[in-house]
Formats: sequence, C-alpha cells, structure tokens
Amino acid sequence: MFSLLQKAPEFRAPAVVGQGDFAEVSLADYRGKYVVLVFYPLDFTFVCPTEIMEFGRRHSEFKELGAEVIGISCDSQYSHKAWLEHSLGSLPFPLVADYTKSISAAYGTLLPAGFPARATFIVDPEGDIQHASFNNPNVGRSVTEVLRVLEAVRSGEKTPADWKKGQPTLG
Repeated sequence: MFSLLQKAPEFRAPAVVGQGDFAEVSLADYRGKYVVLVFYPLDFTFVCPTEIMEFGRRHSEFKELGAEVIGISCDSQYSHKAWLEHSLGSLPFPLVADYTKSISAAYGTLLPAGFPARATFIVDPEGDIQHASFNNPNVGRSVTEVLRVLEAVRSGEKTPADWKKGQPTLG
C-alpha cells in the first residue's frame, strides 16, 4: 500500500508502446523524471478510452513539464495491443499490463470488483509519491487538473486553491 510523500511501490511488468509493440516497463526506468501513473479499470470500456486518448493528445504538455505518463490496467498486454489496433491507434506512452493485479494492490487501487479504480499518482524524480487521487470508475478524470497539480508540485511552493502556473504562490 502506498503512502503519500513516501517511495512509490516499484514494479516491472509487460506493456505495449507506440502502435502495439511489446516492451517491459519498470518505474525505475523513469527515475530522474516526474511520472504520472494513470490507473484505469479495463480496456474496451466506455470512459477509459476517453481518458487514455486525452492523455495521448496532451502528452506534449506533460513532456514540457519533464513528466512521463504510464497507463496501467489489469488487462493483458495482448488486450492492450488489440485495443490500440482496433480502437485507440498509436499512443505516446506505455500501457502496462497488470494482469496479476499486484501493481494495483501495491498502490491500493484494486476494487472489490477485481479491477483497479480510476486513480492518478504523481511520482517525483526521486521516486516519492507527491499526489494521489481516486475517481469513481464511472467518472472520468480531468487531464487539465492532473497537469495543474503537476505544475503545483513542480513549483515546490505552497499553492492556493485553484492555483495556476504564473499566479502568485503562498511562498
């Protein structure tokens, strides 16, 4: 189980990248960068593709902030590949196959229904969890809000409610 401001649970798992190429992804591979972990329930569902595609469309904004995005669900890498080939198209970030559900369990996202919650984690370059949020599986997350929180965390400052980059901080 994760703890905010503590080390993120490490993982190494199969994934698909790009247009469906198989790879192995490890959180340790991203040390030195911010990482946005995007847990989602299942491939080929209603809400999930809207989020995954939006993270893909806005990927350059994450890159500009020195962050990498990693999608994670309990589907296999074969399901991820089929989803890319038949629905999503190419993605600029990996989709990790947490088929054993061990990553979801380590991050506390596994729901009684047997799939991960819609959860977002921001991990800093040292590997510490700086942000965690959970949504009802039927409610898509705001990519704009994830970017806002990432910018606030990166600022290193105390930021007021609804703070946006360029606005004064609380010091």
